[in-house]
Amino acid sequence: MKLLRFFLIGVYFGIVLVKGEVISWFRIQEMFHFQSFYMYGVIGSAVLVGALSVALIKRFQMTSIDGEAVKLAGKPFNRAGNLAGGIIFGLGWALAGACPGPLYALLGVGYWTILLAIAGALLGVISYGYLKPRLPH
Repeated sequence: MKLLRFFLIGVYFGIVLVKGEVISWFRIQEMFHFQSFYMYGVIGSAVLVGALSVALIKRFQMTSIDGEAVKLAGKPFNRAGNLAGGIIFGLGWALAGACPGPLYALLGVGYWTILLAIAGALLGVISYGYLKPRLPH
């Protein structure tokens, strides 16, 4: 029953992505061709909301729904790892025509071919899990 609320939140988020046209291949292509500010505005808004949320969580020492303290720890910067990861992420985004976040929303609206991108994303996660001990961190 506890997982149901998270499932419903995910469904709601998917609807927001669809209605906001954030999953639109055409919107994504407009962004990559610098033809429209729309996606930059959405991404910029998300960054601002995220930064404000983190600041408020730290300032008021907020807790989770279960009452546990929220611990926000930074990660060390790794130039080579961030560069390689960013290139792989960008290539996947360009090939799929979609950011990994809304893949399931695309599936939900009936784009069955997105199953290939989902399979590729899962393969990437499995590969990373296997290679993680051998990668520089």
